[in-house]
Amino acid sequence: MDNTNPHLNGEDAHIHSHDHHSHTGVGHSHHLPTTFGKAFAIGIALNIVYVAAQVLFGLFAHSLALLSDAGHNLGDVLGLFMAWGAIQLAQRAPTSRYTYGLRRSSIMASLANAILLFVAVGGITWEAIRRFWEPTSVAGFTVIWVAAVGIVINGVTAMLFASGRKGDLNIRGAFVHMAADAVVSAGVVAAGIVILLSGWWWLDPVVSLVINAVIVWGTWGLLRDSVNMALDAVPPGVDVASVQNYFRSLSGVTDFHHLHIWSLSTTQAALTVHLIKPQTGGDDDLLESVNQELTERFGISHATIQFERQIPVQCCPSEKRES
Repeated sequence: MDNTNPHLNGEDAHIHSHDHHSHTGVGHSHHLPTTFGKAFAIGIALNIVYVAAQVLFGLFAHSLALLSDAGHNLGDVLGLFMAWGAIQLAQRAPTSRYTYGLRRSSIMASLANAILLFVAVGGITWEAIRRFWEPTSVAGFTVIWVAAVGIVINGVTAMLFASGRKGDLNIRGAFVHMAADAVVSAGVVAAGIVILLSGWWWLDPVVSLVINAVIVWGTWGLLRDSVNMALDAVPPGVDVASVQNYFRSLSGVTDFHHLHIWSLSTTQAALTVHLIKPQTGGDDDLLESVNQELTERFGISHATIQFERQIPVQCCPSEKRES
């Protein structure tokens, strides 16, 4: 705990406290992504090789299903690169210009990853629809074994990120995409078998459209959470009502206002609040207790707390404002 000294401003006493848990490494999970460097390296290498094979054999077999899956996997490779890079940037120390460091780069990476996937889906969907009017024969056997390899590669890659999927949005995105890829590859195998046995050429663009639907379904949550974080929404794991009730329960605190909770990165939450505490005694002890509780109970590792001795004239009671 890094305790700051109280400062008195004018007639009303204001005590500011900045919880520096996020600077010193105390917190719930914000160091978690640093342990996944090897997972990113292995996942990227495996998928680059597989994407190249999919493109090569997709062109040879005239299979849009393979090419659409290759486009999806390429988006995942770029997403893995961005996520890995953003996680590294987020570890950099704050500077005089970037006083929070570059933690929000992890949010930007997850948002860019989601947008990239939706753009790829749009292009592949257009090509799939066009193929209904311009059919192309498909080499079903090639589609089957290439997609079968994808089940193994994507499944292994997904498992590399399984343990961290609940601790970081970028890790979760990597896991969801790789797991979805394994399922999609299984679908391509099934389509290849049917095409090989029946000669139903139209099944290839149909499978491509199904793949796109799976991508949209799996990516929507990532896009939603990324946009919310970029707009400084309350992190999904933080219950605002519980935080408000906690502040109301504090001994000596009669009210609060200017409560804001947002994401510093995909793993760190921040908070600012003004607490009305008429009595001056025990400020330092209360600050230490509040900072510890915010970290342990709510996962908020960076808090800025200001004590005030009376409610400002322009403010109304927290029960009416902080709903």
